[in-house]
Amino acid sequence: MSDPAHIASWYAQTLNDPCNRPRLNEAIEADVCVIGAGYTGLHTAIELADRGYSVVVLEAQRVGWGASGRNGGQVCTAYASGMDKIAGWLGQADAKRLFDLAEESKDVLRARIERFEIDCSLTWGYLLAANRPRELRECEEWAESAARDYGYEKLEVIRDAAAMRQLVDSPRYSSGLVDHGAGHLHPLNYCAGLARGAESLGVRIFEDSAAVAVERGEPIVVRTATGQVRANFAVAAGNAYLGGLLPELRSTIMPVGTYIGATPPLGEERARALLPHNHAVADLKFVLDYFRRSEDQRLLFGGRVSYSKLEPTNLRSSMRRAMLKVFPQLSDVQIDSAWGGFVGISRERTPELGRLTPNLYFAQGFSGQGVALTGIAGRVLAEAIAGQAERYDLFARLPHSSFPGGPLLRTPSLVLAMLWFRLQDLLP
Repeated sequence: MSDPAHIASWYAQTLNDPCNRPRLNEAIEADVCVIGAGYTGLHTAIELADRGYSVVVLEAQRVGWGASGRNGGQVCTAYASGMDKIAGWLGQADAKRLFDLAEESKDVLRARIERFEIDCSLTWGYLLAANRPRELRECEEWAESAARDYGYEKLEVIRDAAAMRQLVDSPRYSSGLVDHGAGHLHPLNYCAGLARGAESLGVRIFEDSAAVAVERGEPIVVRTATGQVRANFAVAAGNAYLGGLLPELRSTIMPVGTYIGATPPLGEERARALLPHNHAVADLKFVLDYFRRSEDQRLLFGGRVSYSKLEPTNLRSSMRRAMLKVFPQLSDVQIDSAWGGFVGISRERTPELGRLTPNLYFAQGFSGQGVALTGIAGRVLAEAIAGQAERYDLFARLPHSSFPGGPLLRTPSLVLAMLWFRLQDLLP
């Protein structure tokens, strides 16, 4: 029997609803079986339940155990790839449609929090922080393109260090971009609230119930160690934690380790001095730092990535060193707790939605922006299952290539690629 407890983190310590759900110990039936009780699976379940489908969700550990309960909590705009690449792949008209879908994902998030009364400290305001001239140019170009090409006028360019210092009290940044339409929240409480909301609609969620086999056909059968679900449709929503359950999905996604540290409570005055407007902040490096204030006035500082699947040694010390480069005034502050996990990265840095058979769907590869984008993914998958595939087909047109190197060599090749990107981050 696996241990279904959440990993140790500040998120787990402040979880509002630590309830346990039963293991699946019998053979049951449903219209749809969803594999994974993270954001993608729960949004899909809610959308389907609203359409009158009976839904079962199978979770290998606990609700939100994977990336949905461990991430930086940032609600971002658009896609990690950048909109220019999407316009190059699909044309400007379809890029605009995809941008609008990304904005709809924020509406889904906002509406779900209100509908299900989810206490997850949703706060609007996001800052991209720059310290090189070319990063400022990137900010200016994106603000101009966002307004001109996508009708998004919520971006404010900050062009000098003094103005930046009023937003983030760090000597590291000289310019940046405020996104008034993005923000941050408590990711695990958000996920737990989605689960409660799904259950209020009749969705059955089973924890400690890993899917061990998927028997394709009509109906489809999803087996666990102690039970099974017969369903008309199945949705694989395990993302970076799906493992080898559906082998053909592994080549286009890479589980990438990312890490967060939390300071002890700093006190309201000191925490506010660091981030006076309570923005979530991320820099513009490929290997980026990101940080924000918590509800109890800690600094949550994220960064570091691992393509090798090995956790950095002395994680707390490593996170503290990174934090002090941004906030040297915290030299007397330790990292109270540190944790990490895997996010699913696609090679193109766009979500991959698809189906393996006519009744077996999947979604993966949100590439660090799943807090928002999973909401629209769940809606689009539910629409496709219900026979309305226009928006699903738009997502499915996004290109997704395999990572190089095959099963044995792709991790070493990506480690080498990461070294190259780290060197790029050092260039002016």
